[in-house]
Amino acid sequence: MSVPHAVHRTRVEWIDTDAAGIYHNTTVVRFAEAAEAELMRAYDIPGYFPVAPRVRYEVEFEASIRFGEEVETRVELIRLGRSSMTFGFEVWRAASGGGPRRRAARGSYVTVHVPDKETGGSAPWPTAWRAALGGTGTAADLAEPDARAAH
Repeated sequence: MSVPHAVHRTRVEWIDTDAAGIYHNTTVVRFAEAAEAELMRAYDIPGYFPVAPRVRYEVEFEASIRFGEEVETRVELIRLGRSSMTFGFEVWRAASGGGPRRRAARGSYVTVHVPDKETGGSAPWPTAWRAALGGTGTAADLAEPDARAAH
């Protein structure tokens, strides 16, 4: 089975840039989340975003992207835990003006399933979501990595 992933293609808009026309660092978050939304649509995971806050975000910036340039963002599910998901992503600047295609940023982030905003505690992902993303829903699959390694 392939790793759940999705690709989002867009263009850097003026709102995504600073006054010099270079993309702002927060634009990477928007690109990654747009690709994540594509993934959730492709795997039929409705209602995901309101119950999946980000608890960790890490980005390495490698190249600039300017206003009007085309970008491609790929996100993939790296780990499906009991109540968390870890995603990896890459943002690529399209080849233009004789220059090569180039990776502009890469990183990872973690979301946690928090279905009840009142209590704020995490809970296991819904079984249907786990199944759609390739999780089996078995006790071993639901265990955190350290617990699986101990068996």
